[in-house]
Amino acid sequence: MSDVTRAEVCAAACADLFRGDGEIVAAAVAGFVPMLGSRLARATFAPDLLTTDGGPSLSAEPVPLGSSAAVAEGWLPFREHLWLVLNGRRHVVMGPSQIDAHGNTNISCIGDWERPSRQLLGVRGGPGNTLLNPTSYWAPKHSTRVFTAKVDMVSGVGWDRGAHEIRAVVTNLAVLDFDTPDKRMRLRSVHPGVRAEDVVAATGFELVVPERVPETRSPDGEELRIMREVLDPKGLREREVPS
Repeated sequence: MSDVTRAEVCAAACADLFRGDGEIVAAAVAGFVPMLGSRLARATFAPDLLTTDGGPSLSAEPVPLGSSAAVAEGWLPFREHLWLVLNGRRHVVMGPSQIDAHGNTNISCIGDWERPSRQLLGVRGGPGNTLLNPTSYWAPKHSTRVFTAKVDMVSGVGWDRGAHEIRAVVTNLAVLDFDTPDKRMRLRSVHPGVRAEDVVAATGFELVVPERVPETRSPDGEELRIMREVLDPKGLREREVPS
């Protein structure tokens, strides 16, 4: 469909992150697009997925972005949330300030530890998430500042440091994964209108690039209807990835 926006392609790619997860909590905390993706997954191919309205309520059905759950099917206080983390019953989508070739990420500081040029969030849930749960990442602006040869601090561990599972990275340009013998980042697909060389130029380390790189799938008509009319009628997705 010619009117599909880049944000909608990204949201569908984020939805695909949850394929096969079953009855676990989708913790898409990195922005509007992955949040929309998790709710789209539940509304279509992953009905067993547990989603929230952004708070402690497990919603009885996918909730539109920015709305509260009208009906809750469960309650997730912080102690129960931690139990889920410790037992791997959660797939989290985080937003890296920096990420390297093996999926190590930084959300803590930029620059030298002794005197960082920028203070960020701290490690937050990064260590527990990456050691114990399936983890994916969303980067709305793919650039060499984010995709860097070495992160300034390891907040979330990558494949070379004992990660449980770093599943994939979705960006405004492409989908990347670690389906290589040494678990280095690989270019899985490029979004419509993007070339593989565009992704390579925006990455600060050597990507594994297959001989043939497919195009990221576009959402079908029903997925578009759900996104546009049900889950995100205000178009919040377009703020994150402008057309």
